[in-house]
Amino acid sequence: MIIPTIRSLFFTLLAAVAMPAMASPAGFKNGSPDADDSAAFVSPFYRDNERCFICHGQKIYKYKNETTGQDIKEPMFSERIINRDAFYRSNHKGFSCVDCHSSGYTKFPHPGELRMEQMYNCIDCHGNDEKFAKFHFEEIEAEYKESIHFKLEEEGFSCWKCHDPHSYKINVRNTRNLKETILYDNNICLGCHANYDRFQLLTNREEINIVKAHEWLPNQEVHFQNVRCIECHTKINNNILVSHLIQPKEKAVRLCNECHSQNSILMATLYKFQAKQERKGGFLNGIILNESYVIGANRNEFLNLVSFIIFCLTLAAIIIHIIFRIRMKK
Repeated sequence: MIIPTIRSLFFTLLAAVAMPAMASPAGFKNGSPDADDSAAFVSPFYRDNERCFICHGQKIYKYKNETTGQDIKEPMFSERIINRDAFYRSNHKGFSCVDCHSSGYTKFPHPGELRMEQMYNCIDCHGNDEKFAKFHFEEIEAEYKESIHFKLEEEGFSCWKCHDPHSYKINVRNTRNLKETILYDNNICLGCHANYDRFQLLTNREEINIVKAHEWLPNQEVHFQNVRCIECHTKINNNILVSHLIQPKEKAVRLCNECHSQNSILMATLYKFQAKQERKGGFLNGIILNESYVIGANRNEFLNLVSFIIFCLTLAAIIIHIIFRIRMKK
């Protein structure tokens, strides 16, 4: 039976994932996707995008039946509902819908043949571009092709299964709230692995009970809340910010000392960006001195010496006390 608090962690906080519509070759209108990340951001294509959001931005859409003259209300297919607010907080918030989707979608009813158009992949826009060179998208693509996810491409898996283009945003480069980053990234994994309706679209395997599958993990709930799934299920790559080489479960991290040690693998994964920005002198793993403190991962030579002296003095006091008591009895 699933523990209620963990059930809540998995299911009530899952990010809403909308299935991407088919895209067609189209050019980007300008460089606005790099606009500053601000709540005050206003897309230059807001009015254009409303042509799409007027239907895809809510559960009910309306249209006029030209044959009968009636005004019709229909429920929007749930997988085609795009959260307007989430889109304008996402990495792609500065784009027009028709930057990625065919301009044919501006017509209603949409021409049926548009459903057969090929979708872009991440590398189609982000690859071989000096603007994105520092993020090593080509290396990410190479890693992805070695992962167990890539083996499911014939079944329909793609970049978009994890990185919904309408809502995905990079959190790991934001050091203000690591807890939110962990929750957001884990929800990407749980969007399939804890949602059997989506999971069975890609595999014939039986439903996986995430809690039961990780029952060997001590303090399970604490681990789920403080580390991401990819910390244990990917192969570390120092050249990219987030590893995309998802490995088989047999190769997942299971040894405590791989994280709970001076050379914690978390320094090369979860804390990689923060370590570069905030590493403090004296502490080999100073970045872990925060709300996600990992026992055994911090070292400071001065504190180690002080702790050792205190331990020796305490031990000496106990020995002297015992000797004194023995002599008093005699």
